[in-house]
Amino acid sequence: MTTTKTTDVCTIAQMSEQGVYPSDEQRHSFAKQLLAWFELHGRHGLPWQYHHQPSADIYAVWVSEIMLQQTQVVTVLKFFEPFLARFTTVQELAVADWQEVASFWAGLGYYARARNLHAGAQQVADFIDTHGRFPETVNEWQAVKGVGRSTAGAIVAMGVKKFGVICDGNVKRVLARHRAVCGDVTKSTTDKRLWEIATALTPKERSGHYAQAMMDLGATICTRTQPKCHLCPVTDDCIASALGVQSRLPVKKKAPPKPHWHSIALSLTHRGLTLWLHRQNGGGIWDGLWSLPIFMLPLDDNQKLDNNTLSDAIFKAWQSDEKVHDLLHSQLIEILPMPTQTSTVYLRHTLTHVHWHLYGMSLCLNHSQFNQINQTLTALGIDYLWTDAPHDLPLPAAMHKLLTLSNSSA
Repeated sequence: MTTTKTTDVCTIAQMSEQGVYPSDEQRHSFAKQLLAWFELHGRHGLPWQYHHQPSADIYAVWVSEIMLQQTQVVTVLKFFEPFLARFTTVQELAVADWQEVASFWAGLGYYARARNLHAGAQQVADFIDTHGRFPETVNEWQAVKGVGRSTAGAIVAMGVKKFGVICDGNVKRVLARHRAVCGDVTKSTTDKRLWEIATALTPKERSGHYAQAMMDLGATICTRTQPKCHLCPVTDDCIASALGVQSRLPVKKKAPPKPHWHSIALSLTHRGLTLWLHRQNGGGIWDGLWSLPIFMLPLDDNQKLDNNTLSDAIFKAWQSDEKVHDLLHSQLIEILPMPTQTSTVYLRHTLTHVHWHLYGMSLCLNHSQFNQINQTLTALGIDYLWTDAPHDLPLPAAMHKLLTLSNSSA
């Protein structure tokens, strides 16, 4: 086996944003060692894996790849089989009502994935009607809504069982370390280089096995922090390991700090029932799900608010003439008294783009307020429900957490 642990190569790599392109021998040995490790130590038996079978359920592989985006396997396992049990084919998913699709995705997070999957199912169903088969190439899959280059490569490799290349976040981390690619991975030139290396290292045969092996290596061995280099099957040729800089790669430009939102999640109750709103027709990341009424507060503090600051923010929100609320909230504020008690529960909910501070508060409505709210929601065409069993509704993760916190503090 050839090793790259030489002073010259390490020095060149250390100075190069492009890293060291693998030799033919290294390309062969990398795949061979990785696949041997995968057979012994990789994850097998996951419900969407077909690498030991002659054919695969392309639809199931596609669904799993979308669910696994930015989500751990242990979480996806709770949702994958119930989803496929309800939407057994791409045609069933294509004709399903979006609200029902959302209900089976509720709690999995990143709900735009579900909307894209639903729209993509309609595209794929039309494709099958026209061509008599699923999409089979990377280009055909990239034309499907919500399917990027790496996801397309994974579907082709593991579902279609043809040659496909993956280069997701885990794979980029492995390759940046192994080939000492020191450029910023958020830059297009570095991304292009990593794709070139990924393509060079992917074997023409068994690329589905290889794709799964690379995912497992990145997820379990070549982790973002504290990589387990002593267990890595390709550590002998890893330049970052030879240099002792594996924890410094990949290089990634520090993202700007996320903004902080502060909101009241208002539990409006009447005779033991609580109001829940159905977010639909442009309801943002929670489109198709149910939530308590949310009232944004006009501040950007990066910490939990103390009771005095929270009370001042609520007062300003209720008294402000600024257009900080949408039509619904503006009308509800006209009906509702200003909440005056301290927050009963607090949740910091971190999303990809924001830190969201949610303060659970409650108001008990009189009969007149109850009727006015119903009339307002009906006039605005907003679907709503008064219920004492919110857990039966498709709720976003933040609402599930608030309910759990409320129950534990009761």
